[in-house]
Amino acid sequence: PGLGICEWLLTILSFLFVIMTFPISIWFCMKVVREYERAIVFRLGHLLPGRARGPGLFFFLPCLDTYHKVDLRLKTLEIPFHQVVTKDMVTLEIDAVCYYRLENASLLLTTLTSISSAIQLLVQTTTKRLLAHRAFSELLLDRKTISQEIKVALDAVTGCWGIKVERTEINNVQLPAEVRQSLAVEAEAQRQAKVRVIAAEGEKAASESLRMAAEILSSAPAAAQLRYLHALHSLTAEKPAAFILPLPLDAM
Repeated sequence: PGLGICEWLLTILSFLFVIMTFPISIWFCMKVVREYERAIVFRLGHLLPGRARGPGLFFFLPCLDTYHKVDLRLKTLEIPFHQVVTKDMVTLEIDAVCYYRLENASLLLTTLTSISSAIQLLVQTTTKRLLAHRAFSELLLDRKTISQEIKVALDAVTGCWGIKVERTEINNVQLPAEVRQSLAVEAEAQRQAKVRVIAAEGEKAASESLRMAAEILSSAPAAAQLRYLHALHSLTAEKPAAFILPLPLDAM
């Protein structure tokens, strides 16, 4: 469909030439496509109707037909660092990884010229748009959900190009120096607060233990006397040069 009169004449002459030189011509009219490849045939610049050829053998006319092989295996594209601004006005740089495969070879060849450049720019713009509605803390804590949202948004666009996005992942997040410094100060303040809370809980536990010990000692005067002598013995063991003259407990 769409061929002119001259193009039809050339096609008929090419078929006649193939028939006249058969079976020698058959070796020049058959090509092999691997299992993971598809071939798109153009006849005099027109895309031949029907699905892509392959896998296996396919027929084409020499001098009139040209074919392009498309690899359908999963491909990986590294998205370089690009700058984004979060909802709370934090400026940072992130890079990502995109996994995609070519789903419709005919549509792909007639739609895009540079697949990697188109996907890279699309990932960058989609990431900027989605992260503008997310806070910085959400990016750090909920990275998996954000990556899934980016994948869904990309797949909605690349489906019109014949590309299927399988997965996207946010790889690294680089923060400016002032943001890193403020986060370090905040983390240090949180650690100091935890240390104070732990020390206060320890003092509270020690006070409770001392109160219980005082109640036990107050009920037994002999126990208080023994505890007093034990404390004196400990002091003399630590400082042998010191002379300690204890007062009678009753006088104290």
